[in-house]
Amino acid sequence: MDETTSVATATCLSADAIDEERALCRQAAAGDNSAFMGLIMRYDAASRALAWHLLRDATEMDDALQDAYLKAFKGIRRFAGRSSFGTWLHSIVYRVCLDHLRGRRDETTLDDATRADCGPDPSERVDITGALDALPTDQLGAVILVDALGYDYREAGRILRIAPGTVGSRLSRAHAALRDRLGASYGDDR
Repeated sequence: MDETTSVATATCLSADAIDEERALCRQAAAGDNSAFMGLIMRYDAASRALAWHLLRDATEMDDALQDAYLKAFKGIRRFAGRSSFGTWLHSIVYRVCLDHLRGRRDETTLDDATRADCGPDPSERVDITGALDALPTDQLGAVILVDALGYDYREAGRILRIAPGTVGSRLSRAHAALRDRLGASYGDDR
């Protein structure tokens, strides 16, 4: 499942796209369901990538996205527009995924056979997936938002509800942990 390719462009909007998005937000807040669906479709690939990287289970990802999209639908009238709709939506998706992760604390983690569905080379898939799974959720969120989805520190901070500097420190700790765990496959010459 490689839904992260080219989703970084979803976070960079032109002036015309910003105006169009604001108009869709106003229409959606006024009850236009097709306008709301248009907004959701703009950010669906990036939302799926975020949910997939956090949950690593297709069924749970779909459930979390359904929950998040419903929350966004119910809350669109309260969306103030201080950020892009995508940033607001991804904040909701992130929080719903955290709720799902909290719900599975007592459950076992995905087995290696399930994890093997994540990429092209089975030996690398397990190593990378295992390394990502070993990261604390707060660091994993920063890695996904910045490295995989292309958000800058400011926007990632809005989604995570932390300062941009905290995003940078979480990324630094995450990258160090990934280097320690993956060694040469993460670009380290050890």
